[in-house]
Amino acid sequence: MTMTYYTLGNSGLRVSRLALGTMTFGTEWGWGADRETARAMIDAYVEAGGNFFDTADLYTGGTAETWLGEFIAERGLRDKAVIATKFTFNADPGNPNAGGNGRKNLLRAVDASLKRLGTDYIDLYLMHVWDGLTPAEEVMRTLDDLVRAGKIRHVGLSDVPAWYAARAQTIAELRGYEPVSALQLEYSLAERSVENEFVPFGTRHGAGIMVWSPLASGLLSGKYRPTQDGNAGRLDGFRNTTHPGFQKFTDRNWAIVAELEKVAAELGRSMPQVAVNWAATQPGIATVILGATKLGQLQDNLAALDFEIPAELRARLDTVSKTPPPFPYSFFGSEIQARVTGGAVTGDKPSGYAPPLVVEGAAVSITSN
Repeated sequence: MTMTYYTLGNSGLRVSRLALGTMTFGTEWGWGADRETARAMIDAYVEAGGNFFDTADLYTGGTAETWLGEFIAERGLRDKAVIATKFTFNADPGNPNAGGNGRKNLLRAVDASLKRLGTDYIDLYLMHVWDGLTPAEEVMRTLDDLVRAGKIRHVGLSDVPAWYAARAQTIAELRGYEPVSALQLEYSLAERSVENEFVPFGTRHGAGIMVWSPLASGLLSGKYRPTQDGNAGRLDGFRNTTHPGFQKFTDRNWAIVAELEKVAAELGRSMPQVAVNWAATQPGIATVILGATKLGQLQDNLAALDFEIPAELRARLDTVSKTPPPFPYSFFGSEIQARVTGGAVTGDKPSGYAPPLVVEGAAVSITSN
């Protein structure tokens, strides 16, 4: 495959459309990849042209960051690699300031991540999850201080309310802080909620969406069926969980799985490839994070952008996965907006008004031969 690179949000950071997630690096959580499998996945990803690596201080108790840093150093990739990591979660029970998004924990967390990664800077540093407490002013000021100190290059937010992301970006613009370049959010055929607010926010205010769980925790991989009662995969172990991210076994989602299987068969592609392709080519998506526990899974996913989903097949996937827009978004469709325009065809800009800039082709020779 040929990997292409695009800028992340309004930044000048070039990232591949498929990122490699490292939450599976290590077996401390009772599942995941051992060291040699993780190294093999890094090799396969790099050889495919990938340059964007996603991790977090939480993942496998720090093993994921440590291994990622070691593998990148082994291959001499630090100048080529774009490393994203995250902070928020607490690894010191009983100490409330060892977690959260306040300045005290943020400064502690970044130094700990730099040490585990074996590097002196992080390309993209993200708040992992909204803590419901820390003002956006404190977060954005601290992140900007870290940019100015050279410890991080760019700023992102993961798993936050849209209003909080908008406030953070407004503060950055108003005060001249480093702006939010990325939003890391769950998105898949089974989880399309971000389309209501985050996609419009990201495209209009310069934050590219990094998709996590494009296979809905494995639901869209094809290994799960509504009638099975066994251990098809990790998601089976969460059938009775209270974790909202793993509650995937619903009638709506089984209908999506069935239609995805049909579309994949018609395309002659695997279900994961079609699911990843669909997510990667939706509006507002900057990159899709691939997570795997086996090398074969990653190799299959890396071919996800080697084809196009025809319009009629995409429409079938869109229809089966579509959910009614909640209020007030139900008021923003043409049914009501036509009352605003008086029935006249009205739009933002005509097609082709701002064509995309894509650099491709051979470099010009500067030799005399």
